[in-house]
Amino acid sequence: MNDLGIPEYDPATTVYSEKFTIEAPASIVWEILVDMPRYGEWNPLCIKADSTLEMGAPVNMVLNNYTNPGETVPNCEYVCAVVPERLLSWELPVEKFEYAARRDQVIEALGPERCLYYSMDAFLGEHARHVMYFAGGWVKRAFDDSGKALKERAEAFHLLRKNA
Repeated sequence: MNDLGIPEYDPATTVYSEKFTIEAPASIVWEILVDMPRYGEWNPLCIKADSTLEMGAPVNMVLNNYTNPGETVPNCEYVCAVVPERLLSWELPVEKFEYAARRDQVIEALGPERCLYYSMDAFLGEHARHVMYFAGGWVKRAFDDSGKALKERAEAFHLLRKNA
């Protein structure tokens, strides 16, 4: 486990996004990540989301279906870690779900006006390798698309605020 409490995952069953250097403070990236009602304005994967973001609370999402473009799928996971301006995580716990997984979104401050963002999705339990084989590729594309969109939105917000 690291200083954020993220478990060590099996790399063979974990999808890692690209790492995005964002020319904006970690606080702005955090503000965008927790403003779930606005996900549809910028997030190409998760076009609708709702949660209190309290520990254990459901995160109800509508996701673009990367395997069948034009279709959406409902998804519900549960908040398992919140470290303001550093970490937002939700999961389907292995104790309760046959196809368990955990998503971690990490923000690392690189200075007062710059940060690093990346996400990972660990597939867990006895079906983890099977899920990775069938879903790993599209999950990687979706996370990279979302990271790029988050970078663009955060940098635009930061520029607007600096010039206001």
